Amino acid sequence: MSTATGPQLDLRELAIDRPGRASAPAPRTKRTPFVTRYLVPGGILLGFLAFLAAAVSDQLIPRQEVSVVPVVVRRAEVQQAGTPLFQAAGWVEPRPTPINVTALTEGVVEELLVVEGQPVQAGEPVARLIQIDAKLALRQAENALKLRQAEQESVQAELTAAEMRVKYPVHLQAALADAQAALAQTETKLAKLPHSIDAAEARVQYTQQNYEGKQAAKDAIAGRLVQQALSEHLDAKSQLTELQKRRPYLENEVKTLQDKVTALNSQLELLIEESRQLKDARARLKMAENQVADAELTVEKVQLALERTVVKAPTSGRVLTLVAAPGSRVMGLDSNSVHNSSTVVTMYDPARLQVRADVRLEDVPLVQPGQPVEIETASSQTPIRGRVLLPTSTANIQKNTLEVKVEVIDPPPAIRPEMLVTATFLAPPTPEADQQESESRERLLIPRDLVIDDAGSTAVWLVTAEGTASLQPVTLGKAGTERLVEVVTGLDPTAKLIAGGRDGLEPGEAVTVTGESTSSQ
Repeated sequence: MSTATGPQLDLRELAIDRPGRASAPAPRTKRTPFVTRYLVPGGILLGFLAFLAAAVSDQLIPRQEVSVVPVVVRRAEVQQAGTPLFQAAGWVEPRPTPINVTALTEGVVEELLVVEGQPVQAGEPVARLIQIDAKLALRQAENALKLRQAEQESVQAELTAAEMRVKYPVHLQAALADAQAALAQTETKLAKLPHSIDAAEARVQYTQQNYEGKQAAKDAIAGRLVQQALSEHLDAKSQLTELQKRRPYLENEVKTLQDKVTALNSQLELLIEESRQLKDARARLKMAENQVADAELTVEKVQLALERTVVKAPTSGRVLTLVAAPGSRVMGLDSNSVHNSSTVVTMYDPARLQVRADVRLEDVPLVQPGQPVEIETASSQTPIRGRVLLPTSTANIQKNTLEVKVEVIDPPPAIRPEMLVTATFLAPPTPEADQQESESRERLLIPRDLVIDDAGSTAVWLVTAEGTASLQPVTLGKAGTERLVEVVTGLDPTAKLIAGGRDGLEPGEAVTVTGESTSSQ
């Protein structure tokens, strides 16, 4: 060890002899240089290195970049019911919207029957269109209907005749009777044929004897008598020959007539053609009925178009504006028409009015549905009662306001749409425990889209003082606006909410704040 440290000063030469110290052990004095020269400096160096590593570790560990938004703090007072909270300017408008009185058929406005501000009743005419085209179309449709009705009557007569032919087939019965009569007559002829042949043979024999007798006495009688006897004999022979050849023809005729009778009997039983005619007549009757119905529908449509040339009020109210002037064209129910191309006038219900008030954003947390409102306007000497309906969905970026709809309760006749008013928002009724005295408190508002709702529990991401992300549970209140919501517990006014960079964020993860976000405010 002496070789490592070199020559050393012997401190024992400087020592002072004291009682009780001479017996101090030598090995203890030998460890003193090691502690002071190695352990102490080494510990200091290690501590410095550890401090340096801790200082630069935050810079070396990768951090997720996020943007934050502050908590919005608003002062609010819980006041007694009816206490004025704030005022807002606004204007009167129909509730919920004006009523468009439209022409339901295409045409040209001939005459307006109302003026602006005129009260009208439901069904009262407000305008008239040119009717000449509709009247001509109605006459044409009526003539077509009469033609279809005549065709239907003709088909109905044919159907009746077809039904009678099926029920009473007398035409087939008459034909069958004629065939049966002809068959009987032919059979009679065939039955009489043998007798006729016998008679013809006897006549041939007689005429032959007569001829031979006169031929023998031709010298005593005139030659004309001989010729007459010969002629009678030849005629009798020809008749006999004809009768002898008639049997096959009569037999064929009998067979043919029998077949005809059989066919007519089958036709009478089956009634094939008559059934076809009956079905055909029924089908044509249905077609004729459908054509009549279609013609009647056309008449109704044209008549409806004629009636619609008189534009009527759909409900009782008061005329707001005149949209179409005489001579202007309206498109009716044409699907290719532009918006409001059929509107003739607009109306409103005087008993259903509302106020659209421009409420400053700092006063929005004080607005609640059903809240009482006092409405003042120059046309009314007394305040008008109102009630908050709901805030609208968009704010005015130029005025820094949010439009709130206020229902006008029992509006007086003096107020009209587009009148400017001043709306005084009053404190709504509160529980009895809060009505004794007013208290001032702060409301903490945060953007609604930053709230995470998981199975009924709500939380928000925020940046802690150590620069890490934390998922903080919060309790929401009832106050708020379309974009902001009140936080009752879980946050303080100094909290920084993470607005951007939340994707894939884990609790306790180190983050770097890049700036404040304005997208959610």
